[in-house]
Amino acid sequence: MSEALPRLGGMPGFSLASRLDGAIGGKTATAFDKAFGVKTVGELLEHYPRRYARRGELTPIASLPLGEPVTIVAEVVSASERRMQNRRGSLLEVVISDGDGRMSLTYFNQPWRLKDLTPGRRGIFSGKVGEYRRQTQLTNPDYELFDDLAEARAEAEVTAKRPIPIYPATSSVPSTLVQKTISLVLDGLDDIDDPLPESLRARRGLLPARAALESIHRPQHDDDIPPAVQTLRMQEAFVLQTALLQQRQFVRALSATKRPAATGGLLERFDAILPFELTPDQQTVGAQLQADLVADWPMNRLVQGEVGSGKTLVALRAMLQVAESGGQSALIAPTEVLAGQHLRSIARMLGPELAPELMPTLLTGQMPAAERRKAALRVASGQARIVVGTHALLSATTTFADLGFVVVDEQHRFGVDQREALRSKGDSPHTLVLTATPIPRTVAMTVFGDLDVSTIRTMPAGRAGIQSFVAPLAEKPGWFARVWDRVTEEVALGRQAFVVCPAIDADQVADGKSDEPADAPDAPAPTAAEGARTRWGVVQVEALLSQLPAFRGIHTQILHGKMSADEKDAVMQAFARGDIDVLVATTVIEVGVDVPNASTMVILEADRFGVSQLHQLRGRVGRGGLPGLCLLVTEAAPGTSARSRVEAVAATLDGFALAEVDLELRGEGDVLGGAQSGARSSLKLLRVITDSELIVEARAEGERLLADDPALQRHPALAAALERRVGVEERAALAKS
Repeated sequence: MSEALPRLGGMPGFSLASRLDGAIGGKTATAFDKAFGVKTVGELLEHYPRRYARRGELTPIASLPLGEPVTIVAEVVSASERRMQNRRGSLLEVVISDGDGRMSLTYFNQPWRLKDLTPGRRGIFSGKVGEYRRQTQLTNPDYELFDDLAEARAEAEVTAKRPIPIYPATSSVPSTLVQKTISLVLDGLDDIDDPLPESLRARRGLLPARAALESIHRPQHDDDIPPAVQTLRMQEAFVLQTALLQQRQFVRALSATKRPAATGGLLERFDAILPFELTPDQQTVGAQLQADLVADWPMNRLVQGEVGSGKTLVALRAMLQVAESGGQSALIAPTEVLAGQHLRSIARMLGPELAPELMPTLLTGQMPAAERRKAALRVASGQARIVVGTHALLSATTTFADLGFVVVDEQHRFGVDQREALRSKGDSPHTLVLTATPIPRTVAMTVFGDLDVSTIRTMPAGRAGIQSFVAPLAEKPGWFARVWDRVTEEVALGRQAFVVCPAIDADQVADGKSDEPADAPDAPAPTAAEGARTRWGVVQVEALLSQLPAFRGIHTQILHGKMSADEKDAVMQAFARGDIDVLVATTVIEVGVDVPNASTMVILEADRFGVSQLHQLRGRVGRGGLPGLCLLVTEAAPGTSARSRVEAVAATLDGFALAEVDLELRGEGDVLGGAQSGARSSLKLLRVITDSELIVEARAEGERLLADDPALQRHPALAAALERRVGVEERAALAKS
């Protein structure tokens, strides 16, 4: 284990909470902030190595990816300097090798490097992989050479076995700079207290916090690394789970306005006019919400359920319970289209008996000014007891008379800050989060650990189900024509169809002219073997269908995110009325669009989408009594991860099973997505797939500790770790919310 070097002149060191610019200088700190979002000493030391290299092991040059920043171990073969022909100065060309392949290093006007880069020297080279005249090269790479064996054989024998940490890096902040900076910071770091309880460390055989940081960043031997990783992984799980439990504790310390259901009140009147029975799960979850609304603290609950399982109905019944006491409910949706549809759906469910009494009101940023003023006035006066909107509900100009209940639809599109902003508009309002993306248990614990979780698994009666098929164009290109035949057959039966594309205009994406990503938002980037070019956009499909003889007389319309809110709403309403036969759209139709007569969905380049998104899209059909058909069109080759995603969706309709598949195929980094904010910052070493037992243990340990010491007065190191992770401001905001 490396000992920290003594500080010069006995100068005071710094702590994990110290600003990085005070520890390493402003210029370097700015570079780290831009590259990695690192602002403090603690955040820098959480920038862990992604792997370790050995001085005696050369990196295979043939496998280096073009266009990517890399850090490799290689040997200098030759170095030569020549004058440049077309401009002043010299060019230094160095050839390095892994013993098999070769690549060149190019330096402009740096002849002095010839003294370092002599044939036979080995070292670490960092830079972005480019290509010049079919030769792989690094331009102006950073490097660090190893000691010459002949000069320092004894030292070299020791260092040859020492692992070299290789860090996530960029072209401006190479791995060697990260390594040097972290080593400098470790040398200047004061003693740090351990956030883990002593009993937990002893039981698990974990290292002290300082020793773990030294061993992961400056290991002397390979054997130093696993104990450090185990310690820091548990530390991450424990701090995160305790932060989430403390957020729940903050909410439970607040006093809530109780919203009891009255005999013969709005909720009873609504249930009496419902034309169907609630499913068993809707009844169970409804009872949980009823109990939450009369508890001593505000509701803070997540309801997850499949597309079409009736989450909105459950939320509406809770809104009616709140309205009985004069309270208002706000439903915030991720898009204008979905907000408008929610409003129409709620008004339809309430019917002419209840809608005038509750005056459900839409409030979005795209509404005409006069219309928006009227809506805002109804909200501020309390006349509108159910308010539906987008981010406009978060604006400072939106005020409520008595906001008692906040419903957030599709939580993964909203961070903690946004949820708290809406919540701050009332006096500790009850909060309900809805998601149609089923969440594996460990993900729910890691991301939504401050919420109570309810699940709706049973589906309403009368659904005919959905059949899903893969159309594998790589092996069967003739199936493409058959896909369009199936669409025309469904339309001939009086039904409607969706065609979903991964882009608006594939040609603009290919030319780099579009600011729209080619891939669907939650899909991994395709590898070179899987093909990187998007072929089908809304524009291309509309042109294709207009030329197909079978589509003459079929009314086709397009829908995408760059259309105005009014245009999008008009198209969706026309489709819902049956005026449009085939809707060619991007993923703007992913969430909440409800057209019972739509029986067919074609998803082009389905491999461009993630598992959960394919499942969400598929849920748009088969919603009425008609059987649903989903055709997943892909050119991905068999055996690729892209093809595996598509086949997994075709194999099952169980969203909870698919959520587990999604987690295994993509890892939690993408699955957790934008829900991570504040306490939910991205995971460092923790992996929700492989560390599920550790997460469960960390949560149980956190519950025990907080039960015994709620204010963490006897655990100052843990309190300090929570402040670094969550932030003092957010903890204060939570305490006030």
